[in-house]
Amino acid sequence: MQKINFNNILFIDVETIAQQASYEQLDDRGQELWNKKAALLKKTNDWDTPSMLYERAGIYAEFGQIICISVGHLSIKDGERMFRLKSFYGKDEKQVIADFFDLLNQKNTPYLLCAHNGKEFDFAYIARRAVVHSLNLPVELQLQNKKPWDMHHLDTMELWRMGDYKAYTSLDLLAYTLGIATPKTDMDGSQVNATFWQDNNLTKIMNYCQRDVLTVAQVLLRMQCLPLLTDDEVVMVED
Repeated sequence: MQKINFNNILFIDVETIAQQASYEQLDDRGQELWNKKAALLKKTNDWDTPSMLYERAGIYAEFGQIICISVGHLSIKDGERMFRLKSFYGKDEKQVIADFFDLLNQKNTPYLLCAHNGKEFDFAYIARRAVVHSLNLPVELQLQNKKPWDMHHLDTMELWRMGDYKAYTSLDLLAYTLGIATPKTDMDGSQVNATFWQDNNLTKIMNYCQRDVLTVAQVLLRMQCLPLLTDDEVVMVED
């Protein structure tokens, strides 16, 4: 695998939820449109109602919203490594995205954004929700009319596929396969919606998001045959 310059990479992960706490809180037009979407999601479970399926609405940018974007940057200088983690999170989606864009726009040259399954989810989702809020897209997320090699994106799932585009491997499975220890947690991605709407626990979601960012970085290090990050090389940035 070609050697990568980690100093220019920004690792990211996004957590999303449904726009409303329940299907019943959608207006009539929203319910009508979700009913059409839900009909495509039923597959073999014909007993699933649109209301039951609404907990999955956060996956889709038309029905969901972003509540957390966590980022990580690995700086390597004179053999010393430091991985800085930072999160943009809150109930104001527009502000969350705008703050993330401010970080991207501070850099004179574009970052190489790295996420797991980022090309099919994180990158496009952020761009779509930014359009909803009339936010100008930074260079890293200007996706239209771009050839794949002109995009500032790196996807660990795509790298792991090794050209096999039928394969899907979760981040947890890939970390396990590569011998990367991850902190045990009492939640996974399917529980983010309930953790927000039922438990109102944004901090828990943020911590989960940061864990995934660190795991993505560890995966890429393993793919580059480099030592994994140690605890004392990881720093949380609060402001």
